[in-house]
Amino acid sequence: MKKRILIIGACGQIGTELTATLRKQYASHKVIASDIREGDTEMMEAGPFEVLDAMDYNAVQDVVIKHEITDVYLMAAMLSATAEKFPMRGWNLNMNSLFNVLNLAKEGKIDKIFWPSSIAVFGPTTPQTETPQHTIMEPSTVYGISKQTGERWCEYYFNKYGVDVRSIRYPGLISYKTLPGGGTTDYAVDIYHKAVKHNKYICFLNAETTLPMMFMDDAIRATIGIMEAPSEKVKIRNSYNLAAMSFNPEDITASIRKQQKDFQISYEPDFRQAIADSWPQSIDDTKAREDWGWKHEIELDEMTKIMLENLG
Repeated sequence: MKKRILIIGACGQIGTELTATLRKQYASHKVIASDIREGDTEMMEAGPFEVLDAMDYNAVQDVVIKHEITDVYLMAAMLSATAEKFPMRGWNLNMNSLFNVLNLAKEGKIDKIFWPSSIAVFGPTTPQTETPQHTIMEPSTVYGISKQTGERWCEYYFNKYGVDVRSIRYPGLISYKTLPGGGTTDYAVDIYHKAVKHNKYICFLNAETTLPMMFMDDAIRATIGIMEAPSEKVKIRNSYNLAAMSFNPEDITASIRKQQKDFQISYEPDFRQAIADSWPQSIDDTKAREDWGWKHEIELDEMTKIMLENLG
């Protein structure tokens, strides 16, 4: 069967690298990138691109029909810190974009959907360590509320209409290829940029804030991995827990100091501290490992080496 892929939100932190990886894996002309505005020169020249508003059902449908799309990766979202500043905008983008692709799949115009969830679905009442796949979920942020609601709708559309939708709960994601995008875990990206430029960093979380994290290469492998898994192996249709490593700003500082001995860090926690405090410190992702063979590859010191080399 011919596969033709549409990435909605291709210019974001994950979308950029996902697009490049899928274009290497499949023929470039079979991977259509799209976003609310044009991408950089590299993205625009590497394959087809559509300027697309994820909240415009008719526009999304037109692109799906025009390019004979089979698989959609819906990466458009307003992240945690930004959505707290603009609650209704965050809710509307995160929910309406999902309904658009779910309904297109329900109508038989799309075969398969990837929609990302997040550790933000958990809340202060969730077990903080080795958070189980099935647990208490009482999110306290706009982003988390929208992601938890989205999980319920994905499961509903699978059970009620047979829509093949697949999802993973991303931890904090770290990459040197794109700038931070308004997430609470973005300190772990920004710290490397500041280490290279200024050899010091002012952190908006406190030193002990341990959060689940993952290097972007692992996240991209997981995303494509769950989409390529046989349907019968994807047994959870709300969203899978996904994990690689957990660390705090002190851990990441110690890792940087193995490369830059005199790197300095100071702490000025802001509103993002309360968001981080509501999230788990570590995640149990046994189900993803058992069901469709997920396995992370990159640990903290290796990631630090990659980040500093590439940003430097």
